Amino acid sequence: MNIKLITFGLLAALTLQASCTSPTQESETKVEETNPLPLGDNTETSVDWNGTYKGTVPCASCEGIEVTLTLNMDRTYKIVTNYLGRNDALEQENTGSFTWNESGSIITLEEVAQGPNQYKVGEGRIWQLDMNGEVIQGDLADHYILTKR
Repeated sequence: MNIKLITFGLLAALTLQASCTSPTQESETKVEETNPLPLGDNTETSVDWNGTYKGTVPCASCEGIEVTLTLNMDRTYKIVTNYLGRNDALEQENTGSFTWNESGSIITLEEVAQGPNQYKVGEGRIWQLDMNGEVIQGDLADHYILTKR
């Protein structure tokens, strides 16, 4: 009878110990993989950024460059530029894909051979960035903003 009581006690203790231990690191990793952390609020996730933006940016050798940029949900774009006041200039069109930066606030247009290819995206507008990816400063800064149509 004592052997049965000791065996029962050991089984009960093992069951209790197994139920009180924390999950292993392997099971914690699996939980994280199936339930990734949310990205948080950033322009990419919280702003209605897809659509067509238009504006006229300054030009050193013409009256201005009319820019129309369409951003699609599948991360493709179409950009049309028209150099105003130049008889020899034709409307130029370029299409491709774009990527978001790590913070989800700036896009880079792929397949752009000449000219700026980075834009800071905001609610209802985008800012054309300089060749170093910085917001343009100075008296003409407001002229580098394209507004959503």
